Amino acid sequence: MGAGTGRSRAIGYLALYALLWGAAFAYLFFKQADWSFPLVSLGVFGVALSGVAWALTRRSDPPPVRVRRPKVELAAVLIFMVVYALGFLGVGMQMLKAALPEGQTRELVILAVKLAVHVAIPALILLALGGRVAPLFSSGLHRKGFWPTLIVMGVIFLALLSVVSPSLQQIADLQPGLQVLAWAAPAAFVWIALEAGLAEEFLFRAVLQTRLAAVLRSETGAVILGALVFALAHVPGLYLRGAPGEQGHSTDLFEVIAYTIGALSPVALMLGVIWARTRSLLLVVLLHAAIDVLPILPEFLTTWAGLTPVS
Repeated sequence: MGAGTGRSRAIGYLALYALLWGAAFAYLFFKQADWSFPLVSLGVFGVALSGVAWALTRRSDPPPVRVRRPKVELAAVLIFMVVYALGFLGVGMQMLKAALPEGQTRELVILAVKLAVHVAIPALILLALGGRVAPLFSSGLHRKGFWPTLIVMGVIFLALLSVVSPSLQQIADLQPGLQVLAWAAPAAFVWIALEAGLAEEFLFRAVLQTRLAAVLRSETGAVILGALVFALAHVPGLYLRGAPGEQGHSTDLFEVIAYTIGALSPVALMLGVIWARTRSLLLVVLLHAAIDVLPILPEFLTTWAGLTPVS
């Protein structure tokens, strides 16, 4: 594929994303649903921080990940995605949580199940098809751009979430001592790096995006289509097991679809850019954890330190 053709296809994929995101935003706006967060998500994650990630990884030269049977492997992964979205996110998680009482045991079981569904099963599917799995776990620790990207973007995420989320106030209401925070904060980071970071980044970036890139022969197309699949995979969970007041939940299926495309796909775009530029699973896992650690820390303190809000 020539440079001109590749550039034209990349522009086409970007135009497709702009069209779909614009349609999603318009639907939310005219339904008088939450359109402000998707707008912020696009501006902050989809544009600004994707640009920062691109700049920080400009000297990165990751090895290619070879896919032996691109179309067959992608088809198998997409079939698994449908089963995963409907069966696991749609009803499976709800059934699992209902079967176990709240507490540490339930959290450990959920963690084990998530790792099995997001990591073990997709890896076994690829191995059964003769695919290579080991390159997907490459840390990229010593590649150019790893540490600047991790440090700069990690600090940005923590600073941003400390301002826009109620996490710090919720943590303050629990009144944890410094000794508790000294072990709970890093433990929460490791926990969310496994439960959300490793689980989602392996499945959506390492497995799905790599196969999309091989079939489309376009990293831009893989980033964009991978981000859209990531967003749409969350639709069954929000629609079937969401609750009134939960961000993104609605009894209108099209509103949920519009919200996931509008709000979630820009974050996936940013992480997809980082994966495409570095091929470092460790980097995207740690950055994913940096996004989620503050919001989950209050619940982590309640579950593992036994703290309750002090009125």
